[in-house]
Amino acid sequence: QVQLVESGGGLVQAGDSLRLSCAASGRTFSGWFRQAPGKEREFVAAIGRNGGSTYYSNSVKGRFTISRDNAKNTVYLQMNSLKPEDTAVYYCSAGFLGGDYTEYHNYDYWGQGTQVTVSS
Repeated sequence: QVQLVESGGGLVQAGDSLRLSCAASGRTFSGWFRQAPGKEREFVAAIGRNGGSTYYSNSVKGRFTISRDNAKNTVYLQMNSLKPEDTAVYYCSAGFLGGDYTEYHNYDYWGQGTQVTVSS
């Protein structure tokens, strides 16, 4: 039984920051993906079971930070210097099955998504 619940999205201006949370993420290799209308689901970031390894897409590297607190069973995505092109529904994922961690079909579990809108 795995239930993922994202929170922390909202409407902000370019240059602002948001911190997304993914509750009940479990102790698995986990990720964040995003999807804008008419676009494919896009890899954002991933993190190892204990937070020892992190991975980022080129589009967010240097601006976003993924972390986890296993005591709280939560994965976070700190988003700084937000841009209008970051606007999307953000999904957290868990239950990585192996293979390419940037491919959404390699994760077993997903949250319902949280909307991030960046205006400019």
